[in-house]
Amino acid sequence: MTGKPFNPPSNHRCPAARRGNLASILLAAIPLALCGLLLSAVAPAFAQIRVKDIADLEGVRSNQLVGYGLVVGLNGTGDKLDSSVFTRQSLIGMLERLGVNTRDQAAKLQTKNVAAVMVTAELPAFARTGGRIDIAVSALGDATNLTGGTLLVTPLLGADGEVYAVAQGALATGAIAARGAATSVTRGVPTAARIANGATVEREVPFRLDKHAGTRIGLRNPDLTTARRIADAINHAIGPIARATDPHTVALNMDGRDPIETLARIGELRVQPDTAAIVIVEEASGTIVMGANVRISTVAIAQGNLTIRVTETPEVSQPGAFSNGQTTVVDRTQIQIDDQKDRKLGILHGSVTLRDLVASLNALGIGPRDMISILQSIKAAGALQADLQVR
Repeated sequence: MTGKPFNPPSNHRCPAARRGNLASILLAAIPLALCGLLLSAVAPAFAQIRVKDIADLEGVRSNQLVGYGLVVGLNGTGDKLDSSVFTRQSLIGMLERLGVNTRDQAAKLQTKNVAAVMVTAELPAFARTGGRIDIAVSALGDATNLTGGTLLVTPLLGADGEVYAVAQGALATGAIAARGAATSVTRGVPTAARIANGATVEREVPFRLDKHAGTRIGLRNPDLTTARRIADAINHAIGPIARATDPHTVALNMDGRDPIETLARIGELRVQPDTAAIVIVEEASGTIVMGANVRISTVAIAQGNLTIRVTETPEVSQPGAFSNGQTTVVDRTQIQIDDQKDRKLGILHGSVTLRDLVASLNALGIGPRDMISILQSIKAAGALQADLQVR
């Protein structure tokens, strides 16, 4: 008797076959997952900053306003009218405009509750009539404290002499000043104050952004590489409308396009700005700031200080008994010289990253003051591959 061989159905494969197919699927999926992880890790490194955060539209800017006014209501801390002639004249003129004649009695004006001030403000771009802006108030005469004062109506003028805003309101200094019979304490600057929303816009600066077909983008930190990257990002996302003309400017040709919509899309584009290799040194405070692209070639450094310590120890010399001598003070001086001769010559290896450079400089075991001198010497030797700016 012969039997037919058993063939399992196609939908009931053996476990070994299923395991083999599952393993092949997993092996094929692993490279794809790794590629996805690499792309997700690399993409943010090359597209981190929005264009609106590193560039501005040329012609869109704020305007400075300035005005002269009077602050009243001070607690005896205002200008002295005998020495501040402009305060006296301003007070007399203000009272005359209000119908009070004091010119005949000008010599008797001895108030200490008035101070002459300068008022400054920034008129933002596209500010409209009726809008509110912040103002800063600074004492002009010999007033000692503006806390608690009130600024009277003060017109704010632009560079063209026209009035663009009017300021008035109660001052906020944020300072503390207290005085006693023997001492005084002051925290902050009581002669400078601010008024939030203290001015009302009365005149607008005429500018129509939607009427400009040829707009230019200005980089806040001019760089030719960054300008080219911005132009490439715009042309790739929107179309061939951008061209980098210099390290500061990217020209846009928006013929036939809505300027508002196009500029909004450009502002959201992300690019990686390039930074120059610069080392900023502030000698007054001992501050050192380095850019990410600063590099140093391999150099050998030996640094030491000469320290001279002089110690005075006076000693009393007593005369012998029944010697009719006098007690005298004898000077004893000790001088110690430390030339740090144990300091050896060290090698500062060439750095690949900013982290390596900082670690190498920290390994020298020196403070910021000495590091400034070392950086200047490295630059003089031609081993500092960056621009050194000393302020």
